[in-house]
Amino acid sequence: MIINAKAPLRLGLAGGGTDVSPFCDVYGGSILNVTIEMYAYCTIEPTNDGKIVFDSRDRNEYFECDSTKKIKIDDKQLLLHKGVYNRLLKEFKLDKLSFKMTTFSDAPVGSGLGSSSTMVVCILKAFTEWLNLPLGEYDMARLAYSIEREDLDLHGGKQDQYAAVFGGFNFMEFGKNNEVIVNPLKVKNWIKNEIESELILYYTGTSRESAKIIDDQIKSTKKKNKKSLEGMMELKQGAVEMKNALLTANFNKISELLNKGWESKKKMAKTISNPEIDKLYDFIIKNGAKAAKISGAGGGGFMMILCEPKERYSLAEKLRKLDGIVIVPSLCEDGAKAWTIHDEE
Repeated sequence: MIINAKAPLRLGLAGGGTDVSPFCDVYGGSILNVTIEMYAYCTIEPTNDGKIVFDSRDRNEYFECDSTKKIKIDDKQLLLHKGVYNRLLKEFKLDKLSFKMTTFSDAPVGSGLGSSSTMVVCILKAFTEWLNLPLGEYDMARLAYSIEREDLDLHGGKQDQYAAVFGGFNFMEFGKNNEVIVNPLKVKNWIKNEIESELILYYTGTSRESAKIIDDQIKSTKKKNKKSLEGMMELKQGAVEMKNALLTANFNKISELLNKGWESKKKMAKTISNPEIDKLYDFIIKNGAKAAKISGAGGGGFMMILCEPKERYSLAEKLRKLDGIVIVPSLCEDGAKAWTIHDEE
């Protein structure tokens, strides 16, 4: 028997950062995001050799130990894999397991596409399929968040886990006590096609630790830094406006809000942008783009770009002459999935 799972990565269209505590606890947060056809993948092969094996192909990391009810976490190697395993056995009072897990992602860690949280959701989905765990959509997203933020003390927001679980276009609202409401948007197919035809992702070649940037954002919120709070309030309002623009097919407004959101985002912390990113943004706008912003916390990773469909090929060719990687993504409507391949008799 083999269990396979995949969970989609996401693009934050508006409101990114307002899902981070303590801002959302005090002021409430709003985010609009969409998942894309780039995934985290997980395969579980149950064994009876009394071993636990984690094999992360994209990170070139390997871990093996005897079956146990709790894996000792003494370094950062395969932290997410160990964290999920430990929490599930504790949460559901399971006996120790024996298996080999293989994982990889279509995007590197620090890409700004929510890759770490998406991997947690993917691993959870695979375990849920294998062990028939009673986890609904909200349950799985909440558990993924708790594992990352509470068990492993990895700083970050709440949107990534919910995006990976639910999939598609979602308007998300964040309140105190980790309250999250996911509002799936019924976006007409022709609007999705237009957004997809305008979209380019450019990988800057620089991954970054989002936790450091988010720490700066948290400090600014706690100190009630006027500029930072102003930027976050603008981002929150921008998510509401982006939702309305998307549903009414106001594509010029969508581009305007994406640019405006990037300017607001930069107010939150000095580490969100840098001279290299600013130079890249200027290059992209001068060469046919309507709008652009760094995806995720900032500081590096993927630049999300919108341009007229007729200009996309030319702009992509110009970007390919730079040092980064160009991806023309498709939008994804489904959240995390898992399935079982049974041995042939």
